[in-house]
Amino acid sequence: MIKLLVGGACGRMGGRIIHLALKDPDFRLTGVFETSKHPGVGTSLSKFLGGAHADLSVEGGLEKVIEKGDVLIDFTSPEATPENLCRCIEHKKAIVIGTTGLPEETLQLVEQAAKKIPIVQSPNMSLGVNLLFRLTELVAMKLGDDYDIEIVEAHHRNKKDSPSGTALELARRAARERDLDPGKAFVYGREGLTGVRDNRTIGIHAVRGGDVIGEHTVSFLSEGERIELVHKASSRDAFAKGALLAAKFLADKKKGLFTMQQVLGL
Repeated sequence: MIKLLVGGACGRMGGRIIHLALKDPDFRLTGVFETSKHPGVGTSLSKFLGGAHADLSVEGGLEKVIEKGDVLIDFTSPEATPENLCRCIEHKKAIVIGTTGLPEETLQLVEQAAKKIPIVQSPNMSLGVNLLFRLTELVAMKLGDDYDIEIVEAHHRNKKDSPSGTALELARRAARERDLDPGKAFVYGREGLTGVRDNRTIGIHAVRGGDVIGEHTVSFLSEGERIELVHKASSRDAFAKGALLAAKFLADKKKGLFTMQQVLGL
């Protein structure tokens, strides 16, 4: 049985991961936490989830629970993830990182940490989105430069990073197949007299509003036709289930950086 820790316990994703983990016989939930100043710290998990699910309370920081677990699922914030990662290195714990909006320096830290501990890091944990990644690569490779690439993503009003990590990963994969430099090719929205579209660019656009869980559309547009690859999430359970699969995947690993495509056998 895997002893599981969950960071960001009071968040939307943290709550779904906890809910599903408590139903999974492969896991024993041994610790949940938030940042030390979070108003949910000290709240009993049974009260938080609306039922007698477990005799745990939300702790104020990973240091309070890290010795109790085997694998940490981190859905916290770009500011908190580096510290959580460092503690996992110190205590030799595996970590699943689902936090999005990570800056380049944190991604470099993840790569270095993977030399010591096992890590799954992905901008998106769902099976459907990881299939979308593959399909985007395939279509970008098969179609020529006369097909323009545009990516539109939509999320709820409370999402802090923009564009989404998933949209950026889709753009990176398309750029790789087109031999494009992301630093030069990515265009984030358009305004004013932008002139004729450069076919060596990829447009990325973000929509924020309401309670949209997550939608991504990759369009390949040419004279006479348009191909659209679309993923719409109707529940956060798709991402939560993927995170739990990643935790199971890491349970017998010693070190290394793994992708969700490896976890899902894609």
